[in-house]
Amino acid sequence: MKPVFEITKAAFFDAAHYIEQGPSDHRYRRLHGHSFKVEASVRGEMLDAGWVADLDTLDVALKAVAAELDHGLLNDKAGLEVPTLERLCLYFAERLKTRFPGLSRIVLSRPTIGETCSLAL
Repeated sequence: MKPVFEITKAAFFDAAHYIEQGPSDHRYRRLHGHSFKVEASVRGEMLDAGWVADLDTLDVALKAVAAELDHGLLNDKAGLEVPTLERLCLYFAERLKTRFPGLSRIVLSRPTIGETCSLAL
């Protein structure tokens, strides 16, 4: 049995959003922003090149998706009209999965407030 590895890259972005669900006076309804950290993991056996996937290629792809959201209003992006951490995980997964078939996990966090969401693929 060949060993299975998991590699991970991280990227950061800042974005604003609001969430209209919940009580009418809830603070989430007001426009506000967060600093986000996103991690993408690729799982698989080591390829002939000696790696699961090229970390540099994963880094560039992950940062490109983060750049789509950086300093923007998340609610304006298709699929993020209700921009929860769960939907952000799906947003990243949908954009990375075709390029990285071994994509195994997306983790989105707001480190300054101690919130994290993980999507296992």
